[in-house]
Amino acid sequence: MSQKTKTGGDDLKTSLAKLEDTLEMYLVDKAPFQMPESAKEFLVKYGPWLIVVMLVMAIPMVLFALGLGAIVAPFAILAGVGAGVGFGFAMIFTLAMMALEVIALPGLFNRKVSSWRLMFYASLLGGVQSLVTFNLGGLIIGTGLSLYILFQIKSYYK
Repeated sequence: MSQKTKTGGDDLKTSLAKLEDTLEMYLVDKAPFQMPESAKEFLVKYGPWLIVVMLVMAIPMVLFALGLGAIVAPFAILAGVGAGVGFGFAMIFTLAMMALEVIALPGLFNRKVSSWRLMFYASLLGGVQSLVTFNLGGLIIGTGLSLYILFQIKSYYK
């Protein structure tokens, strides 16, 4: 008898699927407050356009931060190793989240669940970024709110 061995990718997919199911149970089924249907429809219809606007507005800030990071990097050692590393991690996570959002945009306009999942992953990355940079407010409020909204509108994506 041959056993199928799970690869790291399979374990990650399984873990993310379990997390998604658990979050759906708590953020949709057992949530004390359900978003009104009109709010959900508004977010599904205009949400992708809001993401486009926010991405366009973020481009100059990211470019500035990358340029500033390159200028300040040699002096980061004076502030301690943690200063440069924390900024570097934050930029990596920010760029990864922006990339996921850009990739998800066409599918969000077409209401595809695969694009909804990319936004879910971007939100999880935001939570990890908040955790790595010790931003507990961003972790609890920002990630919690974004996951709540995402799961409230999930049923609109097929």
